[in-house]
Amino acid sequence: MIKRKHIGVLFVVFGLLFTLPLTGLAKEDEQKEEKEEDQDDYSVPNHVLNIGKENTYPNAGEDQEVVEPSDFTKALFEDVDIPIDNPELIKVLNESNINPSPIGFGYRGMVYIGRWPLNYESDDTTINWEFQHINTNELNNLGGDRPQEMNYNQEEQKEIKGALTSKISAPEDVKKMMLLKAAEKTKLPLAYNTIIGKNTKKGNAYNVPVKKYGYLRAHAPAVSEKGQVTFGEVYFELKGTKKSLVIKNVTKQGIGAWIPIEEHLSFSFQLK
Repeated sequence: MIKRKHIGVLFVVFGLLFTLPLTGLAKEDEQKEEKEEDQDDYSVPNHVLNIGKENTYPNAGEDQEVVEPSDFTKALFEDVDIPIDNPELIKVLNESNINPSPIGFGYRGMVYIGRWPLNYESDDTTINWEFQHINTNELNNLGGDRPQEMNYNQEEQKEIKGALTSKISAPEDVKKMMLLKAAEKTKLPLAYNTIIGKNTKKGNAYNVPVKKYGYLRAHAPAVSEKGQVTFGEVYFELKGTKKSLVIKNVTKQGIGAWIPIEEHLSFSFQLK
């Protein structure tokens, strides 16, 4: 006969056999979640510094105004299945004033507004902290008798330009939608054009020992934004006293863009 203590041991063994696979799955889920969080981490690393106060060139910044649809425009959106977040199209709809006659029984009409980029859907947002090299400072301490310090000093004015990576219709509208989406995801100041002024300095000090040659390189960072733009022909449809928005011939196109991060520089220090 099996003794009670042996029965107890069997229960413990069976319990472990059932719980171990579940524990392993839980750990896999945790690792997957951590990996996904790392991919969406847009925090600024320690070697990247904000030079907004020190920059000798006054950047105006990119207009990132979010246009809110009016009550009239919101009512039009209710009957449309495709999201519309193009600020320029929303402005046009906000400024539209269509009032069919109250006695327009049997009246029908279609008003063509144009073919527009309707929305942008982001698929991937990453950051290249060394997008463009803009400056190198050097300090020669090969014949020195004591350590020396070197600091960042921008020797020439540099302009950092962003752009779309391929041709597309209505590029300015697309650029604005991509910038808004990337700024929302990263929480960073973005602009397609930013300038670092000559003689911009930063107090970050780097030690160059005796018999060494120091190099301090500065790079401008930028966001790589990739996704899809939805295009469509936009019409106002009038039926008697009713008005609605109609979208026809909908297409999608993949697009990418490089968008510089304003007033930030990535520094790398090297000794030889």
